[in-house]
Amino acid sequence: MIAKLKGIVDAVGEDWAIIDVNGVGYLVHASRRTLGNLSSIGEAVSLHIETVVREDAITLFGFVDVVERDMYRLLTSVQGVGAKVGLAILSTLTPNELQNAIATQDKVAVARTKGVGPKVATRIVTELKDKVTGLVFKPQGSTATTGGAPGAVDGGVVEDAISALVNLGYKPTEAHGAIAQAANELGEGADVGALVPAALKKLSKF
Repeated sequence: MIAKLKGIVDAVGEDWAIIDVNGVGYLVHASRRTLGNLSSIGEAVSLHIETVVREDAITLFGFVDVVERDMYRLLTSVQGVGAKVGLAILSTLTPNELQNAIATQDKVAVARTKGVGPKVATRIVTELKDKVTGLVFKPQGSTATTGGAPGAVDGGVVEDAISALVNLGYKPTEAHGAIAQAANELGEGADVGALVPAALKKLSKF
């Protein structure tokens, strides 16, 4: 089982790359995010690998960091989400954006991916809502892009705000969803004193 590849970028396509490892070229399928973070052809690269073994093929999927790999694993655990659909979703949404969409039950954001209909999007946000709570807002490394997502709010501040809501009796999933929405509205620089009241207002509507 291949879990990681370190080699030289030999070629890059729309959804794949060939990584030369000591003269052996490995075809690795990847999201646009990962491909965009690859070095130039001829430069060194390191990718986390998910190996999928079937009767007729062994396919490698590469990820620039473990956060994207873990999100891919969660996505493909959902019925109706295969390997290609999982990559397509991660090409449309960054891991941080996807985590926040799941936490806030935003199936419309997930359905932006070509090939993902309303039913599959609903299944994704429903089945994964309790599984991403430990990942939401976690630092994703310097190569991650948030595109102005709530991840711009300091991770420690968000975790403190979530903890405050949990201490008030709210479920972790409810706390994550409410804080995600509040952080999205308040933007970068929001502190616990601003996040908690804003989140409580949203929770009071349910």
